[in-house]
Amino acid sequence: MSAVLTRSCEFETQRLEVRDWHSESWSAELKSNLPATVAGMLTASVTRSLPDAWHGDFTPKRGRDWIEERDGEGATLLVAESDAKEPVGLVMLFELDTDDGVEVRLGYLLAEAAWGKGFATELVAGLIAWCRRQAGVTSIAGGVARDNPASKRVLEKNGFVVSTAFGESDANEEVLRLVLA
Repeated sequence: MSAVLTRSCEFETQRLEVRDWHSESWSAELKSNLPATVAGMLTASVTRSLPDAWHGDFTPKRGRDWIEERDGEGATLLVAESDAKEPVGLVMLFELDTDDGVEVRLGYLLAEAAWGKGFATELVAGLIAWCRRQAGVTSIAGGVARDNPASKRVLEKNGFVVSTAFGESDANEEVLRLVLA
């Protein structure tokens, strides 16, 4: 899948800064420590509802390999708390051309220390606002593991609804979609 549009995705919310994880805007220290930062975020609790290949212990080397894999798939954004400039999460974006325009496919994760603070809802709201400003983006969709009701609630609070398109949802995952007007 292409990531031409989403590689330029960059936005701020009240408490978060979000931009490509290789952006020159991040400090040299943060960029040089990115593999260890990613490895520290990908704990067993965080990856529990994510693809099996993302399970297990993450070392900085595995974090670097994981970064390279994500770079080959689409755009990955680093999420940092604005005040502390401390990384708190990641957003993975993919673009899918549809008959109506571009659908942005969304995946996100937050470090355990960031859970329960409303960051996920704020992050998704910021992404929606960014997508609304992009010509041709007609919808945003995200898959949610059925054993992760908190992530589903985040999307629902932002106006996403369960997609009834044939074959999108299955026994383990639901797809939620927001059609942009």
